[in-house]
Amino acid sequence: MIYQQFRDLKLSSLGMGNMRLPLQNDEPGAPIDRIRAQEIIDFAMANGINYYDTAYLYHNGESEKFLGEALANYPRESYYLATKFFLLANPDYKAVFEEQLSRLKTDYIDFYLLHAVFDETFDRYMGEGSVEYFLEQQKLGRIKYLGFSFHGSEETLQKLVAARKWDFAQIMLNYYDWMTGKAKREYEILKEHNTPIIAMEPVRGGRLATLSPGAEAILKQAHPDWSLASWALRWIKRLPQVKVVLSGMSTLDQIKENIELFSDERVLTDEEEAIALSAAEVFQKQVLVPCTACRYCCDTCPAEINIPAMLELYNRYKLDGAWVLEDIDEIESTGKPKDCIACNVCVEHCPQSIDISGIMQELAAQIK
Repeated sequence: MIYQQFRDLKLSSLGMGNMRLPLQNDEPGAPIDRIRAQEIIDFAMANGINYYDTAYLYHNGESEKFLGEALANYPRESYYLATKFFLLANPDYKAVFEEQLSRLKTDYIDFYLLHAVFDETFDRYMGEGSVEYFLEQQKLGRIKYLGFSFHGSEETLQKLVAARKWDFAQIMLNYYDWMTGKAKREYEILKEHNTPIIAMEPVRGGRLATLSPGAEAILKQAHPDWSLASWALRWIKRLPQVKVVLSGMSTLDQIKENIELFSDERVLTDEEEAIALSAAEVFQKQVLVPCTACRYCCDTCPAEINIPAMLELYNRYKLDGAWVLEDIDEIESTGKPKDCIACNVCVEHCPQSIDISGIMQELAAQIK
């Protein structure tokens, strides 16, 4: 295992994320399969992983409880715990913190985070007393390092890092979002402030493990023996500001492959990085619909569907998974995808010739 220096600690480059532990069945909200999950934790400990990330809400609150039990037989100094306070789940930060210590069966948290700072929650996090309380706990030794995980705009990140000196920050970092999104700029901002980074979603929730045919062909031609997921993990090893890469490993095969990758000092060459980014570009073109929100389609829709908004939702669904479809209720639209009658009048007005009715049918089939 490769280790990274963080203050006076040596952190395993690969961290164990505990948001996607194996489950007893495929039903939503199914209980953690504690036998298989324990095998993964034991394998991680035996093979040098010493950073374990969880949160108050993961697995409906069971992740912290499981992790506390799973690590109870190991010396406390042999691993580092990371967990988070999410004010939208429960704003009582004092009660939450005490509950987390109890769940995790510990009297201190190594890495404590404000969870999911958005533009909309920034003022509340900074103004409702939680930061001051956690700083007090840090002085008492009950929190070793205080940081945040981030999902907001560049402007909010600038305000956040200017507010105080944070010990670390956690951001979504992968080669797709480096090319298409805000990941590169977030990395640069944190580097400018000399803030160590914990990287989450290196395989974008598993999406970079199953690319479009054209994108996959590019990567397989370069290295037929590499898995698609390994390209994402090899890429992130290029970034020196990153101290730990979190991976939500739910099978022994996944953790074995990842440990092998993070036991090898080799990183992608500049040429290989260019190949990965070119695959990301092809993937984007092949997966996403090229809607420009011109709205030529809207006036003639008999179902009064807000088509551009639904196509934007469709693109998010293709990239991030079915969970984003829950946001459909937030879209201002008289009609829903299920109301589409496939008259195709919208297609006649679409400059991009998008198969709108086909996409509406696909969304309708996914939205229950």
